[in-house]
Amino acid sequence: MRIHTDTLIHHPLERVYAAYRDELPALAEYIPDIREIVVEKREERDGGVDIHNVWVAEREVPVYARAFLKPEMLRWDDYADWRDQETLVNWRIATRVFTDAVECAGTNSFVAEGEGATRLTLEGDLAIDLRHIPGVPRLLAGGLRPKVEGFIVSLITPNLERVNASLQRYLDEH
Repeated sequence: MRIHTDTLIHHPLERVYAAYRDELPALAEYIPDIREIVVEKREERDGGVDIHNVWVAEREVPVYARAFLKPEMLRWDDYADWRDQETLVNWRIATRVFTDAVECAGTNSFVAEGEGATRLTLEGDLAIDLRHIPGVPRLLAGGLRPKVEGFIVSLITPNLERVNASLQRYLDEH
């Protein structure tokens, strides 16, 4: 299922790109429901940088879900291949649960838009193979897949837009 966001950030391209690439952990305090973003690995290379961040959600697990939803499940790995010349990042998300069932990857592109503004466009794909999720009947997995993916994309998209709004606030204050 396709994921798409498009945001205009009212700061110059160079500043928006550098902040998103290099200052993401500092943005965590501006992003609702995110406790922290931890840089696990950063490798500089010609023309860019490869970064592995771990995102940790800040959500209370409802009582009814505590038996099967553990705090370590509220984190994910973000692998990013930053291409400075093209001002874009190719990314891949790895979940900590149902790792064989979930694939999510895409590209964020940063484009100068007029005087002192940047268009940040995220394009990605989410695929969930329900056959690898315990409790989902195999016969129903194929038919349920688009509905489940659509539901999850409808949850993810506003969160991605909040990250961009948080970047705007962060840059406004710094």
